[in-house]
Amino acid sequence: MVDGAHGAAQPELSDLDRRLRALADGGDHAAAVALAVDELGDEVYGFVASRSRDDDEAADVFAQACADLVRSMPSFRFGCSMRTWFYRIARSASARHRRSPANQHDRRVALSQVSEVIDQVRTRTELHLRSEVKDGVRRLRERLDPEEQQLLLLRVDRDLGWNEIAQIVDVVDDPAEITRAAARLRQRFQKLKERLRDLAVAEGLVPPE
Repeated sequence: MVDGAHGAAQPELSDLDRRLRALADGGDHAAAVALAVDELGDEVYGFVASRSRDDDEAADVFAQACADLVRSMPSFRFGCSMRTWFYRIARSASARHRRSPANQHDRRVALSQVSEVIDQVRTRTELHLRSEVKDGVRRLRERLDPEEQQLLLLRVDRDLGWNEIAQIVDVVDDPAEITRAAARLRQRFQKLKERLRDLAVAEGLVPPE
C-alpha cells in the first residue's frame, strides 16, 4: 500500500474533503471511508477497470483499494485531496494484483463496515461502463497500453489537472517534483493525442486531414 501524504504542502480543501476531514477528526473513520467511496467510487472503479483484464479482476482490485483506504484513513492528513489519494491507492492495488494476483490480502474485516456502499458502486459503475463508450472509441482505447489508457482516462474522462495526475501517476508530493512530472505528462499526452488521431483515421472514424 502506498504511504500517506504527510510531507506535502496542504492544498485548499474541497467541500468533500472538508466533510471527510470533519469525520476523520471526529474519529469516525468508517463513515469517512463510506462517504469517500460513495462520492468517488464510480470514477475510481472506472479507472481500475481501464487497467484490468475483465470485470472480475476490476472488482477484486477495487475491493482491495477500498480495504487499503480503510487502513490508511486514520493516518491520512489531507496532504493531497482524497480524490488524488484514492486514485493513488487504486493504482497501487492494481499494480500489486498484476504482480501477484493469487496473493490477495484478507479484506473481510477492513471492509465489513463499508461493504454495502462498495457493492452499490460496483453494480452501478459496471452497468455504466458497458454503455459509456461507443464501440469505435472503445476499440481505439483497447489498442493503447495500460499506461496510455490510464493517462487518457485521467485527463479526458476525469478532467483532472496535470498536477493531480502527476501525484497519481508518478506518486510525487514535492512541489518541484510535481511540476516536473506534470510537464513530462503533458508531453506524453500530446504524443498520445497524435497517435489516437492516426488510429482513428486508420479505423475510418475520422477523415484524414
